[in-house]
Amino acid sequence: MDLETIGWDLFFEENFSPYQIQGLVPGRITQVQRKSCIALTEMGEIEVKVSGKFRFDNFEKGSYPVVGDWVGIKKEFKDDKGIIQAVLPRRSKFSRKVAGRVTEEQIIVANVDIVWIVSGLDKDFNIQRIERYLTLASESGSKPVVVLNKSDLCDDPDGRIEQVKRIATSTPIHSLSAELNQGLDTLNRYLGEGKTIALFGSSGVGKSTIINRLLGMDRQKVGPVRESDSHGRHITTYREMIMLPNGGMIVDNPGMREIQLWSGGDGLNDVFKDIEEIAQHCRFRDCVHKSEPGCAVKDARDKGELDPRRYEHYLKLRKEIEFLSTKQNEMVRSTEKAKWKNIAKYGKAMRKLKTGKD
Repeated sequence: MDLETIGWDLFFEENFSPYQIQGLVPGRITQVQRKSCIALTEMGEIEVKVSGKFRFDNFEKGSYPVVGDWVGIKKEFKDDKGIIQAVLPRRSKFSRKVAGRVTEEQIIVANVDIVWIVSGLDKDFNIQRIERYLTLASESGSKPVVVLNKSDLCDDPDGRIEQVKRIATSTPIHSLSAELNQGLDTLNRYLGEGKTIALFGSSGVGKSTIINRLLGMDRQKVGPVRESDSHGRHITTYREMIMLPNGGMIVDNPGMREIQLWSGGDGLNDVFKDIEEIAQHCRFRDCVHKSEPGCAVKDARDKGELDPRRYEHYLKLRKEIEFLSTKQNEMVRSTEKAKWKNIAKYGKAMRKLKTGKD
């Protein structure tokens, strides 16, 4: 297999050089299972596991391989399996805060060039959810594209497209019906050898159907549509990167119930560029756009120049990021403390072993 067809380029080649000297081979993670991963290599698809040394050296979960990662593999020829010795630096990563109260990063997928944010034009349509996904995508280092599916189930698709255009002024937007196989040709410009695309969106918006259409076969399972709300049944239960017929890779993701931000300062600024530009005229540089005198943002809202819904959602996301930043700082201190405690414990065990004591 030619690795360039699945995204290998000079960036990864340069970062792999030290591992090549060690006799490792490069591979790309396509699935992460409970105790192992599936990787594509020049020799084809193999099962791989992380080494014990890798586990010890990489205390944080964010260092572990995820779908899309390039890794250095020690090949075991006897049973066609391999051991992951290293994860190469990531060009991009799509992260969120893990679901629940724990303050921890969950890297969903790595080294993605383009993120398709898939939303239904039916009753699933939610402009604030699209804003949130846009913030995550912008922060990831990937190029966001909004894909509005189920145009056949919407009475006013043009009206909803206009709503998205108002919040995503510089983001490509495509309207289509995967079920009727209409409009999918507009997505071909993003496909090609070496390109990696990931689909994100709620359960039942048609991500797997879109992938099946692009593959030209029903590879991904899709569920029946509920007549009450035209919503597809959630079928995809694990993350998988799939090779496309004309080259490149596409990642099918399960629908996410919670899409909490992990980091997002720059992403928020990109998605709410209009508000950031207005904020340049606030009287105080540290204005939080609530009750401060001379707030240009609040003034624009009061004059009808800024959508009140967008204003409120901006404040909500900004507050979420600030709260998360505080929690992350606490987590860094806690993780560092646990790390050194672990090292001390390991050192003590080694000393006992050397002296022959129990």
